[in-house]
Amino acid sequence: MIDVQKWQEIFLTLGQHKLRTALTAFGVFWGIFMLTVLLGAGKALENGAMSGFPPTANSVWIWSQGRTQIPYQGMPTGRQIRLLGEDIQAIRENVASVDRLYPQNSVGIWGGSPAYTVYGSNSGSFSVQGANAGMASIHQQGIVEGRYINELDDQRKRKVVIIGTRVRDQLFGSGVSPIGDYVIIDGISFQVVGVFRSTSSNPNASDEERVFMPNETLRHTFNQLGWVGSMVVIPKPGIHAAQVEADVKRFLHERRQVAPDDAGVFGSFNLQVEFDKVSGLFTGITAFSWVVAIGTIIAGAIGVGNIMLIVVRERTREIGLRKALGATPASIVITIVQESVLITAVAGYTGLVVGVLVLEGVNAMLEAGGGGGAFINPQVDFQTALLALGVLVISGVLASLLPAAKAASVNPIVALQDE
Repeated sequence: MIDVQKWQEIFLTLGQHKLRTALTAFGVFWGIFMLTVLLGAGKALENGAMSGFPPTANSVWIWSQGRTQIPYQGMPTGRQIRLLGEDIQAIRENVASVDRLYPQNSVGIWGGSPAYTVYGSNSGSFSVQGANAGMASIHQQGIVEGRYINELDDQRKRKVVIIGTRVRDQLFGSGVSPIGDYVIIDGISFQVVGVFRSTSSNPNASDEERVFMPNETLRHTFNQLGWVGSMVVIPKPGIHAAQVEADVKRFLHERRQVAPDDAGVFGSFNLQVEFDKVSGLFTGITAFSWVVAIGTIIAGAIGVGNIMLIVVRERTREIGLRKALGATPASIVITIVQESVLITAVAGYTGLVVGVLVLEGVNAMLEAGGGGGAFINPQVDFQTALLALGVLVISGVLASLLPAAKAASVNPIVALQDE
């Protein structure tokens, strides 16, 4: 049952010292406000950074990049090792940590001239890249018309392409659907089956100025059967990309008779490692935000404790009279704790609400401006809000312990003589 008289007394006491109560509460308010804003800003920066990664961040790119520098098993130095189609199949069959493997070839990306592409009287030079069914998320592509490359395209080496929106606009014109039409790439006819747009948060202009076709089609059409340019390796669930990277490189060294410590032959880029670095950075930022904000909250709680000590000193005669009339130490302690928790809870909750409103206002302005780029959707999740409220309650209780203990220890006879 709620003790109405006790709460009326608490509100009366706080109302008699409005300025003192407001200044005390502001310290707690500012701590929670800063915590909310810092965590929201950190989350927005994290969203911006993470949006630059494809959904399949646990992936590795591997390619042949140099000649052998170390003699091995009677083989001389200076050998040029190229990835072969046979290597791709061997990796799939023998490296247990590999889940999916996508070979990639290209025209006009890693050296060479872009492919001259014609439609009617319009033309342009665009890079052409091989792709496989299931690679849309890896390349951060969203299909806006038609479809993506499928497994039948891969198997039958169909002469089909998907083109970026900039390619479409240059060859066909803005707003004109190219689906089903044919483009001529270096003198060879290909049917357009899809148009894509980059889903990256910070796309480059060149991202949508490319043409993609089934990789086996590209290899046969552009005389690249003698090598595979690179491959994207996706590890099995639960396996880190660093492990599959090491496994694949070790297998290639053994298969192609390359010394294990000849590190310059096969190059690689591990997206998961970069993802982990960025994730770790923002974990540190979040921890720093909590340290700063909790420090501010503790300072506010100390202020609340000091004010409660003053309150106890001012109410010494009242407390003594209560004890003389039979009030127990526990009832005195509960009164002081309730007053302290009320200040911290109301001030802290207000700080939380104002902080969330500020973040929502910033988010609305960013969306109205077309997006925040590297600063996306500042927010504080529900669990963090509950944790912040938990910190408030604990800080309010801790702030009241010393004043409550002092009030409970008041000697009624001495207190009644206090002036």
